[in-house]
Amino acid sequence: MNVVVVESPAKAKTINKYLGPGYKVLASFGHVRDLPAKDGSVLPDQDFEMLWEVDGASQKRIKDIADALKSSDGLILATDPDREGEAISWHVLDVLNKKRVINGKPVKRVVFNAITKKAVLDAMAEPRDIDVPLVDAYLARRALDYLVGFNLSPVLWRKLPGARSAGRVQSVALRLVCDRESEIERFISEEYWNLSAILKTPRGDEFEARLVSADGKRLQPRAIGNGDEAGRLKALLEGASYVVDTVEAKPVKRNPSPPFTTSTLQQAASSKLGFSASRTMQVAQKLYEGVDIGGETVGLITYMRTDGVQMAPEAIDAARRAIANQFGDRYLPEKARFYSTKAKNAQEAHEAIRPTDFDRVPDRIRKFLDDDQLKLYDLIWKRGIASQMASAEIERTTVEILADNAGKKAGLRAVGSVIRFDGFIAAYTDQKEDGEQSDDSEEGGRLPEINARENLAKQKINSTQHFTEPPPRYSEASLIKKMEELGIGRPSTYAATLATLRDRDYVTIDKRKLVPQAKGRLVTAFLESFFTKYVEYDFTADLEEKLDRISAGELNWKDVLRDFWRDFFAQIEDTKELRVTNVLDALNDALAPLVFPKREDGSDPRICQVCGTGNLSLKLGKYGAFVGCSNYPECNYTRQLSSEGGAEAESNGLNEPKALGADPVTGEELTLRSGRFGPYIQRGDGKDAKRASLPRGWKPEDIDYEKAMALISLPRDIGKHPETGKMISSGIGRYGPFLLHDGSYANLESVEDVFTVGLNRAVTLIAEKQSKAAGGKARGAAAALKELGEHPDGGGAITVRDGKYGPYVNWGKVNATLPKGTDPQAITVEEALALIAAKAGKSGGSTKKAPAKAKTTAASAKATKTTAKPKAAAKKPAGKTAAKKKSAE
Repeated sequence: MNVVVVESPAKAKTINKYLGPGYKVLASFGHVRDLPAKDGSVLPDQDFEMLWEVDGASQKRIKDIADALKSSDGLILATDPDREGEAISWHVLDVLNKKRVINGKPVKRVVFNAITKKAVLDAMAEPRDIDVPLVDAYLARRALDYLVGFNLSPVLWRKLPGARSAGRVQSVALRLVCDRESEIERFISEEYWNLSAILKTPRGDEFEARLVSADGKRLQPRAIGNGDEAGRLKALLEGASYVVDTVEAKPVKRNPSPPFTTSTLQQAASSKLGFSASRTMQVAQKLYEGVDIGGETVGLITYMRTDGVQMAPEAIDAARRAIANQFGDRYLPEKARFYSTKAKNAQEAHEAIRPTDFDRVPDRIRKFLDDDQLKLYDLIWKRGIASQMASAEIERTTVEILADNAGKKAGLRAVGSVIRFDGFIAAYTDQKEDGEQSDDSEEGGRLPEINARENLAKQKINSTQHFTEPPPRYSEASLIKKMEELGIGRPSTYAATLATLRDRDYVTIDKRKLVPQAKGRLVTAFLESFFTKYVEYDFTADLEEKLDRISAGELNWKDVLRDFWRDFFAQIEDTKELRVTNVLDALNDALAPLVFPKREDGSDPRICQVCGTGNLSLKLGKYGAFVGCSNYPECNYTRQLSSEGGAEAESNGLNEPKALGADPVTGEELTLRSGRFGPYIQRGDGKDAKRASLPRGWKPEDIDYEKAMALISLPRDIGKHPETGKMISSGIGRYGPFLLHDGSYANLESVEDVFTVGLNRAVTLIAEKQSKAAGGKARGAAAALKELGEHPDGGGAITVRDGKYGPYVNWGKVNATLPKGTDPQAITVEEALALIAAKAGKSGGSTKKAPAKAKTTAASAKATKTTAKPKAAAKKPAGKTAAKKKSAE
């Protein structure tokens, strides 16, 4: 018997069926060890020695593999066919060697690009050794990410309070988003006009032609810059006669795009399906690992982490057969198509993402897939089969028209296209049994019959005003495309990098666009000012290229680390002398449009409008940055640094207090103000003035005197409890709206309830709260949102639940919070098992029995050293971030 190690339990189950009784397939559940998230895990002074640690959950996985090896003939490492997969195999083998359980037994590495019986058996017939250069590239990347993260992040914490972290790829991606926001802020809109004519042929057909030349000159785009010029040209066209100068019909071929890579799949899924990058990868992972198709579990697509665009020869042959069968011979080009990528630094060792069987048309397997799986599979199938189909044949007609008004001439142009043969476009429409296609289907606008030298009748002249628009904010798809073009990051890192930016609150997503938050822009400005080199696009791309050369065996990985660390460490050391005033001066200049937006009255935006003499500047507080006056404490003006920029705060009128009226009891003035924690109501002045923050959902522009009085008057007395005689009041606290009675609290559903709830309802809510408390629980067990089945180790079912702090996975007494942004209905059993294993490992618990706690032995707690000595040191305070199961950057 041979022991086979794969990454996931779902894959293990499927592959065990393919291989039969002579093999035992076990799952590693991703990486079995990682660098501890603490100081000293990478030691540059000791030739970049790296100290690895096996967590509690992985200890059990390794023990299962080691126990199985004792009675086996050999070990086969069959983890994923990429750098991370190679590293996992290396880690497993290194740990087993340290446990001395290999004992001379043969160890082989196999890789397969698809989880089908043929692909697996073919791979087993061609084993190889572990790819050492690929492992070296992993070690270099892991060490670099650690050195940057665990040395640069503490600098941010000391010099820029409120910042969360920095990363080698993460920070450069953030810079792209922030740079685009700066472009938008600097953009000055310009006016321009477009003119066109609605003309009629002698046969009575109308069409539109646009103005392209006048006064003997060709008009460049946006050349008509004002209404006067547009009016002059419109008058010329209104009184002109029109004749067709030339008609040119030109055949054009449009070729299909190559099959998907990781990044192009993420881009297409974002634009066509609205999927985030992480959601795309989750669904693709399931399609790759296997779906039950009528009693047989089979992988539907090839491996989904790749930047290769070519398909294997046998896949091309299968696609061509499917094209002939499903569309007809006319849709089959004479020769197969071959593609090469244009992406910078692309490594094409793997196939593109394609269906494992082109005969599995999406409609035929619809009943076996959920909605998201079907949508993504449909996208992959169509792109894959279209890539080998015939070109679309299009006839593009261009008509040049002369306008003459008493010798004043102008030129107009009309363009239209007709698809004469749809070719690969047929894959994106309804599949046809006979391959027939109408010969006159349109692409874009279609022109009527127009002949040269014939006169045309003017029907209408259109003159439309436009304004240039700033470049759009990045979406996830366009940011991934830009990163790929620049050579920043790799296919397997994009989704994780974007997730990190969201989790750190450096960016938010609004209408599918990435909006940099104030915190993210501060971090970027700081890094650009004091770590310029390490957020430069070319430097990051060059480092990625060096990592690729390591994987190709062209560079020594430790030489690359030495070159990087020498300069980076010197830069870190230089920041020790950096004073906060230096930081603030640099940020004030770099973020001037954000911090000091222009004022409508033209006054200096850096002068405090409250005291009139102080200078406004960024200030750094415990909770991050805000804008304050230099005359503090005499002038206590502060303004929150808005995520949308200082301009928003200006437009809300909050750069100076807004008077709302006087309190009828105290006579003190009510004002609407903005502080470092957001807008608030204040009654009176001085240290004893009462203040009340605006509740979530209340906008400053909607606040009037009545709302301000209601808010500043809280808590509100509702009435005395009929049984106790004690007052019931309502208010807004740290945890939201509440009722208070005799020292006990009950939650209210909304802020509005605070001002409207009556005595009867209040008494009922308090009674319900007391009833729950009397039952022994202030909060009932969360209802299950989704059942995932029994845990493979026993101990009960795995469920997805919604708790006070968000959705989580539950198994016995183990509760593992879902990562931010994860759809609880989309979580798979494999993902749940990994989260449970990680949670149990962090708490020292065993995943065998949920209720029990495992004892941590001295051996399991001790960090192990790599035989390759891939170690590097971070001599800065390490954060408390838990070690990841799989490296993202």
